Amino acid sequence: MPTKGRQPGSPVRSLLLHPVLSVVTLVLVAGAAYGSVALFGDPNAAGPRAIVKISSAAQGPLRAPLADVVVDPSLDAPAEAPLEATAHVESASDTPAVAPLPPAPYPGLFQPGPNGQLPIIAPGGQTSFKAYRRPFTADPKKAKIAVIVGGLGFNAAATEQAITDLPPEVTLSFVPYAQNLQSWVDKARAAGHEVMIELPMEPFDMDEDTGPQTLLAGLDAKSNVARLEYLLGRSVGYFAVMNYQGAKFAASPTATPPIVKSLKDRGLALVGNGVGLRSALGGEALKQGLPFASADRVLDIRRDAEAIDDQLLNLEALALQNGSALGAGFAYPVTIEQIKFWADGLGERGYQLAPASAVMDLRSRTK
Repeated sequence: MPTKGRQPGSPVRSLLLHPVLSVVTLVLVAGAAYGSVALFGDPNAAGPRAIVKISSAAQGPLRAPLADVVVDPSLDAPAEAPLEATAHVESASDTPAVAPLPPAPYPGLFQPGPNGQLPIIAPGGQTSFKAYRRPFTADPKKAKIAVIVGGLGFNAAATEQAITDLPPEVTLSFVPYAQNLQSWVDKARAAGHEVMIELPMEPFDMDEDTGPQTLLAGLDAKSNVARLEYLLGRSVGYFAVMNYQGAKFAASPTATPPIVKSLKDRGLALVGNGVGLRSALGGEALKQGLPFASADRVLDIRRDAEAIDDQLLNLEALALQNGSALGAGFAYPVTIEQIKFWADGLGERGYQLAPASAVMDLRSRTK
């Protein structure tokens, strides 16, 4: 049967549909260098973004200390999914994880901030990283592949398409400047997707508009943390943050430690859209024990179906080699469509589609 969105007779399509050839392809792909991709991917890969000008008042004094935990007594913990129910499950089961994910925020995991609710670690030690992720039951016989689609929230049609068309195991990442951000996050979680928000970070190319709350390499720690908290306060229900741009910021050995510490103190995780472990940001995350992972492939540096299929095939090869793979793409219609059709039949090819949080768990246990 022809696969919608791919060239008929495409060699990449044939490889994707035949597990034996996928294994053979490993030999070719495993030796390919990924060093040609910049720390944060192609700076133009996300395409133009309309920036909603948000007040920069967040550069003022920091909010109350983390010890000032506020639990809203009017919110009851979701009976169908208590905080502990979202823990990673090791054994395989014929019963899929239950969707939708419960509405956020959960009691004990937030406190008021200058721009909204800020994530905190609950008195019992529960974190947003553990509580807001998608539950996952691992099949020990299959390599795991996680896919993140980012840049969501600006384009309503593309955001709707990603939420409704993609499997719930696909992790969705939202732009913090987006209007009606919480509504989008709530809708994504209701469809079963775990959610991240993006942190704009300073690129080397200052012609790229990353918005008024961008984390800057030359800004003092107090101001950068205030900007971080402004961005984190834009919504609730995310388990991790992901960079938008940021090669210059990620390279700074002085600017990154306060941000990493704040993320860890708030019980979050960090995912790099191409950020390498050898960057200051990735190294600092490992040093401080912040849950961290880096995308192995940017799926849509070239925005055409054949090129995206190539990168998805690369993920399969990497998963065979390493046990897991993590890919990241943007909210282009072609990207969403190719991921959707690639995911169909993935299990039959010997792989398991997994949330990004599950792959992060796998990698943390193999370090």
